[in-house]
Amino acid sequence: MHTPDERSSAALSGISVLLEDNHLLGVVKPVNIPVQEDASGDADMLTLLKNDLKIRHDKPGNVFLGLVHRLDRPVGGAMIFAKTSKAASRLSDSVRTHSIRKTYVAVTNGIPREREGRLVHHLLKNERTNTVTTVRKGTPGAKEAILDYKVLAEDGNRALVHVELHTGRSHQIRVQMSSIGCPLYGDQKYGAALTKPGEQIALWSVRLRFPHPVTKESTLLISLPPETAPWTQFSDNAYKLLQNELEYGE
Repeated sequence: MHTPDERSSAALSGISVLLEDNHLLGVVKPVNIPVQEDASGDADMLTLLKNDLKIRHDKPGNVFLGLVHRLDRPVGGAMIFAKTSKAASRLSDSVRTHSIRKTYVAVTNGIPREREGRLVHHLLKNERTNTVTTVRKGTPGAKEAILDYKVLAEDGNRALVHVELHTGRSHQIRVQMSSIGCPLYGDQKYGAALTKPGEQIALWSVRLRFPHPVTKESTLLISLPPETAPWTQFSDNAYKLLQNELEYGE
């Protein structure tokens, strides 16, 4: 018999399941948990979920779980993992062909001049410092980054922004929004001048739409941000607007 702590290791870490079948596992990633093991040695998503699958399904030996995409450590929200190598391969192909549509919501310090638009930048990552900067097109090593955004609500000098990613670059949303003078609330790297120590970055993976790796049916995962500050500083109507956007948007 498994102990309560063993049985609920993923649940105790705040990981809830959005969707599970024989091929994939969709979950809500809590903030400040790394996706996979890193130098910190802290508990990570892959290890917690593998342990959870092993216990729940009484699986002997090692459990396969494929990492399909990533979220920065301080970011929470919807994630998809593959439970078989075939599903992992097909979902990875969907990522490469941009068949997985990723939608985020963020709170920005500053309100974009244009309430809706597309941002196109070229980003260069410094592996040594783990930071990303915008550079001129043609800069060696730079990658094009594209996103669409829409302001859903405003309060004071902050905005609730809906973001649709078209590329999946490191720190992309954080860097691109900062580049137009609207760094994310709580972003210690790209909005330090407007961020107080200890503030949690307000960036959440709210929707993943993708073809199921086996049935090919359109599959949808939705995870609303927590009802805590700064998300709650906007009106209830803004939250309903976001929910409607996620459920009925393209």
